[in-house]
Amino acid sequence: MSQINRDADSDIVLSLVDLVRYPIADLESAEGAAFLKSCQGHMDEHGWCNLDGFIRPEALAALAEESNTLLPTAEVLTIKRNIYQGAIDPSLPEDDPRRKEYTHVATQLANDQLPNETLIQQLYQSPLLTEFVRRVQKKDVLYRCADEFQALNVVALHPGSWHAWHYDTTECTVTLLLQAAESGGDFAFLPNSRSDEAEDREAVDRLLAGDMSHAQKFDRGAGTFTLFRGGYSLHGVTEVKGKTPRVTAILTYDEQEGRVISDDINIRIYGDRVEKILADRAASNLNA
Repeated sequence: MSQINRDADSDIVLSLVDLVRYPIADLESAEGAAFLKSCQGHMDEHGWCNLDGFIRPEALAALAEESNTLLPTAEVLTIKRNIYQGAIDPSLPEDDPRRKEYTHVATQLANDQLPNETLIQQLYQSPLLTEFVRRVQKKDVLYRCADEFQALNVVALHPGSWHAWHYDTTECTVTLLLQAAESGGDFAFLPNSRSDEAEDREAVDRLLAGDMSHAQKFDRGAGTFTLFRGGYSLHGVTEVKGKTPRVTAILTYDEQEGRVISDDINIRIYGDRVEKILADRAASNLNA
């Protein structure tokens, strides 16, 4: 861990990322521009971009150690939600799978539980990383999420657990796999299952009924950085097997500066702890 530069005046990317393979700190050079174009092309064609070995081995060991030290302080959450992560649409038929709430169990650290001095928080706050993500997505502007709970999360799926099917609340999900499962724990998705205008209801219904024939998967080893259009492709994680938890950092960005997620969604995701925080805050504001 001594090789990791924690100097607050230095961008942590320079210490953590394998800049030889992935020159994100110099995207204007010939090599950097070619790398960026390759990432953009893959996003355009497939809706995802997977950078295996993005984090240097010694840095990955430090990040994994850090997360595994913090995770015992996190709640084990039983998360129950529909695929849209919002309130159930009462106009839908009773037997419509879009009304169904899917459940999974995860140990989850929200953004407010990840101190600013942690390596993972410093990586998320990195201007270099934010700019790289913005350019891969071809956005005019991109901001780190302003939500106090959702901005950065670390999630552990223990053996026997999975991540239920869902769409993300933002267009593009960015994840860093900190620790891979021994087996299982595959990231699976239904490519481009919806757009701003419509949803492929037949394909979604088929997947929710258990038909995985049209779903896609890709292998990811620890240290892989993934950009994925999670707002447009229904996705989840298959059951984790073996003895090792699957640990992932989820980094959230938004084109809208200062946007936060609704209290209802945050309570659905994070449970009693966040519900109490929000209730205490509301009571304090009433008494102010």
